[in-house]
Amino acid sequence: MFLLHEYDIFWTFLIIASLIPILTFSISGLLAPVSEGPEKLSSYESGIEPMGGAWVQFRIRYYMFALVFVVFDVETVFLYPWAMSFDVLGVSVFIEALIFVLILVVGLVYAWRKGALEWS
Repeated sequence: MFLLHEYDIFWTFLIIASLIPILTFSISGLLAPVSEGPEKLSSYESGIEPMGGAWVQFRIRYYMFALVFVVFDVETVFLYPWAMSFDVLGVSVFIEALIFVLILVVGLVYAWRKGALEWS
């Protein structure tokens, strides 16, 4: 039978965890001094006067390179548990891992052909 009183600790934790940030932001909003001016509204770059605009466009190639790196970096994390328990899991898991790696290789070849790995 589903009894709500079994979850009293959970609801207490949820309420306290929700109230702490709300109270913190409310108190800091009330106590913080408000002073707006041109110096306050200017961007801060390590104590150096900012030069130019803050909106600098980067080429998409940098984002693509970073995305390909993150994908293959995360996928190696998925391969580690398979490698550690290879003797226990058997041949079927080896075939699944092989298919997984083949899909990664196809993705790598695709990214390579599209030029996502070219830096210059």
